[in-house]
Amino acid sequence: MNLLRENTSSAKTWNLVRNFFLMVGCYFLYFFALSIIKIIFPDINFSEYEQTELQELIKNSPLKFAFLAVVLAPIAEEGIFRSLLKPSAASIKFFICTIVYIIGLMIIPKEAHWALRYVLLALFLGFIYYALGELISKSAFSKICYFFHKNYKIIWIGGALIFGFVHIFNYVDVLQINFALFLMIFPRIIAGYFLGKVKVENKNLIWPIFLHAMNNGMAFIFMLPQFFESL
Repeated sequence: MNLLRENTSSAKTWNLVRNFFLMVGCYFLYFFALSIIKIIFPDINFSEYEQTELQELIKNSPLKFAFLAVVLAPIAEEGIFRSLLKPSAASIKFFICTIVYIIGLMIIPKEAHWALRYVLLALFLGFIYYALGELISKSAFSKICYFFHKNYKIIWIGGALIFGFVHIFNYVDVLQINFALFLMIFPRIIAGYFLGKVKVENKNLIWPIFLHAMNNGMAFIFMLPQFFESL
């Protein structure tokens, strides 16, 4: 793991870019290995697993898709999977707010305008974040941080694995796993590893959020032709 010699914004920005290209390089290795696996196991059926909801969303509302993929998903998912990785008191509060956000999405009717839903939730979460700072003592936050710092490797690798497996629901409605699905979510496990890596190295949650946004932005660019084909 790369340990930054300088605790500066420029050093952290370079480390972000470096990890992005390392992650992309691992993607290329993955697709190369996948092509070999397809030759060895020609009966593996990937066609039955399609990201139909995402494909429909980018065709019908590319602006909403871009907002969800490049802005909201990186913030929410990093809040869940990386905020407890070598955390500060602020990132622990952010983790709790992210859980409240997920619950809020389940409660607020889907019929409400999508932008209104997220604005209302953001305002509410701002209040929750402030309240947590007032209700939980600094000593309690210090003890919680110490526990998670001590076990950061488990949280790093475990978070990467869970991050990958959660994305199974991009392809199926009910939790299941088989060899084909595992191969399809493996790039997310790769991403989860590098998102955790940049969090540990840069020591702030904003950096994996940036890396996540860059990753999803790259995927969005590759998916854009589907939108133009539908015009």
